[in-house]
Amino acid sequence: MAAALSPPLIRSAALAAVVAALLALPLMGVRLVDSSSGLSLAGRPDLVAWAAGGVFCGRLLIDLFRRWIADFSIRLPLPPPPPDWTRFAVGWGLALFALVLPFLPFADRNLVDKATMVLIYIMLGWGLNIVVGLAGLLDLGFVAFYAVGAYSYALLSLTFGLSFWVCLPLAGLFAAVFGIALGFPVLRLRGDYLAIVTLGFGEIIRIVLQNWQDLTGGPIGISGIERPSLFGLSFKAVPPEGQTSFAEFFGLDYSADHRVIFLYFLILILALATNLFTLRIRRLPVGRAWEALREDEIACRSLGINPTTIKLSAFALGAMFAGFAGSFFATRQGFISPESFTFIESAMILAIVVLGGMGSQIGIVLAALLLVGLPEWFRDLQMYRMLAFGAAMVLIMLWKPSGLLSSRAPTIRLGGRA
Repeated sequence: MAAALSPPLIRSAALAAVVAALLALPLMGVRLVDSSSGLSLAGRPDLVAWAAGGVFCGRLLIDLFRRWIADFSIRLPLPPPPPDWTRFAVGWGLALFALVLPFLPFADRNLVDKATMVLIYIMLGWGLNIVVGLAGLLDLGFVAFYAVGAYSYALLSLTFGLSFWVCLPLAGLFAAVFGIALGFPVLRLRGDYLAIVTLGFGEIIRIVLQNWQDLTGGPIGISGIERPSLFGLSFKAVPPEGQTSFAEFFGLDYSADHRVIFLYFLILILALATNLFTLRIRRLPVGRAWEALREDEIACRSLGINPTTIKLSAFALGAMFAGFAGSFFATRQGFISPESFTFIESAMILAIVVLGGMGSQIGIVLAALLLVGLPEWFRDLQMYRMLAFGAAMVLIMLWKPSGLLSSRAPTIRLGGRA
């Protein structure tokens, strides 16, 4: 152990401790003291020392663990790559579990509702994966298309009385139009500049929604959004005049769980359709063009691929699926406001794509379960909920820096194999 504590490791831990002490000094090192002469500042050097010592020990343990893992991996032979059938087995296993989840003995309304929220983020992650994972375009304003889909459905439903099934494709169409509108100004941008512009676009949409009170209701938002029906069957206890309730049609006792389970299966179908579409389109010429554009844009131009068309198609299709998810979010909540579409939502979706593995469909599912499901599971702990979220992100990045499933199956195999 003493031999492992080399001077570089100690210097690295000491530098981290100094930085922690400098950050802790204004945050925890002073406090206000009320006395007869008024308010005064009193120092708390013990807390600063504890913070620096904790960071020093933590950094040292992390470096030692990394060195031990590196030495251990050198001694072990490289494991063979997993066979192709494992991905299909995991994917079909997760799909089958999702189908039977509401009917399992331990599945209550709270669990189904949390699973619905996780599926929304999985669908958003698969939509953003087209832009970021396949086309390689960094988008920090993806929540703007999510908001466009939600407000499109709410306004069309309340203004024209259209049903959810009519508004769903229209919401996706409007979001795709906004995706193309974003794509045109950023055609020549890359990297950090592209991220800044997309971030600004997302904030512009949020500010417009917050200030255009005549159309969007401003900060108050839009309430009373119509809930979807199943072939005209209402899930309300007292259905509207001329309609039949779901429970009455099937001869069941009314239960509010019927609507929750229906919404769960609705978002499950939308998410699976998104996944199927993505898996199929990445094998088409446009999907291969996205991946080629991600690797080398100059080589794409030399091969005659038009980067303008390819980028716009990626933005449009990714935004379309965000619009679908937004319309479902609006009908599930029954109320929307600009506070639901802040930058933290874009950061969350991007974190799901990056931590799951760029371009990996199953990796996005696992990352959504960890980053969305884990904080929801610890919601009862309140102040420790975000601590669990941050700890999960740190552990994932330490364990798998390139994502949970960074390796992707090739789109085309040489040698004639499918």
